[in-house]
Amino acid sequence: APHIVRSLEQSVALVQSMMDYLAETPSAEPVRFAMKDLVSEIADSAKLDISYEGPAQVRLDRTMMSRILLNLARNAVHAGAGRLGVIDIAEDGPGIPREQWDDLFLAFRSKQRGGTGLGLAIARDLAVAQGGALKLTRSTEDGSEFRLQLPMEMFATVGGSAALADDRR
Repeated sequence: APHIVRSLEQSVALVQSMMDYLAETPSAEPVRFAMKDLVSEIADSAKLDISYEGPAQVRLDRTMMSRILLNLARNAVHAGAGRLGVIDIAEDGPGIPREQWDDLFLAFRSKQRGGTGLGLAIARDLAVAQGGALKLTRSTEDGSEFRLQLPMEMFATVGGSAALADDRR
């Protein structure tokens, strides 16, 4: 019975992921919220230690940001990571082989056993829907790093100026 229940849960998760991916990407509805609160929720849900350094308040679609971060966190956990950093999303898993980089954000291309290949595709589509981008910036045997780029106007201003991302990569 536990095996059947686990299989059924995996099937439901796969179907939901496919439906989410195949559905039209919704329009972003930005709201101002505390990013640390969202990061804390994702960390609890994914059972992953996530650190966040960035603006306290952002103006983004909270649901889309939640899905992006949750998909990245789940991928990191599935790959064996124990920590995740945001908004340059860095994890300490085994890394992604170079030959998989070109197809990384394409749907249904997962090389992981039990993976659907939808998490990164959905995360990238949601970033694009908000006027941003999501890309792999580094991957070695010590882990991978993704950069979530968002338009400057989405960041809440602090003391009259918006927080800037370090764009050295």
